[in-house]
Amino acid sequence: MTIIATGLQAENISTVTASPASADHSVAPSVISVVRADTRTGKLVRTMVLSQAPVRNAPGPASSAPGKDPRVRSLIEETAKNFDVNPLLVESVIQVESNYNPFALSPKGAQGLMQLMPATAQRFGVTNTFDARQNIEGGIRYLKFLEDAFQDDKLAIAAYNAGEKAVVKYGNVPPYPETVNYVAKVSKKYSQAKRAAEKNKLEGQLQEKETPADNQQRHVSGYIDAAGRLHLATE
Repeated sequence: MTIIATGLQAENISTVTASPASADHSVAPSVISVVRADTRTGKLVRTMVLSQAPVRNAPGPASSAPGKDPRVRSLIEETAKNFDVNPLLVESVIQVESNYNPFALSPKGAQGLMQLMPATAQRFGVTNTFDARQNIEGGIRYLKFLEDAFQDDKLAIAAYNAGEKAVVKYGNVPPYPETVNYVAKVSKKYSQAKRAAEKNKLEGQLQEKETPADNQQRHVSGYIDAAGRLHLATE
């Protein structure tokens, strides 16, 4: 019997193949234990499902590529704009915190997309941390608070991980290995995202200059040469 298991995520999946003698485990039927968060109560509920689908590898937290969900992207853009926080910073935090898993649950109890601790969620009015809209708004409100408090993105990122008291205590990024590593990861993704956005912006501006609008007036000039031929040029 082969057991393939992932860590406890919103979709915590343990797969047991039903045919241990089969040489091709990729087509064996399986019983899947699925742990999901109830969107109404926020509690985790386990169910058992019989699956005939091919089983190759246990899916990771981002196997369904939730980060590509336009609804999540729209929520981030809209909420970040409302609270005057760069959406690229929010996305960088989410990538490092949960990799866009709305039901992520850390060993320390941090929950959802932006991995809010229960106390932080309560502090910023989040009643269901597994609700994407509430989680994103709570996380962005916390980021905004930290940016206003420290006036420095790097320190705000550090405080998001270690708490504002730790940043105040050390007057800089706290020398905790976890926090130092966290700040480096988020900062790298944030810098990459800003460079990519700037590149796309410049390419768009260049394309606009090179492609005149259909209704844009063009200046036509011309002359007649010695042989009586008309030469025209459009500018």
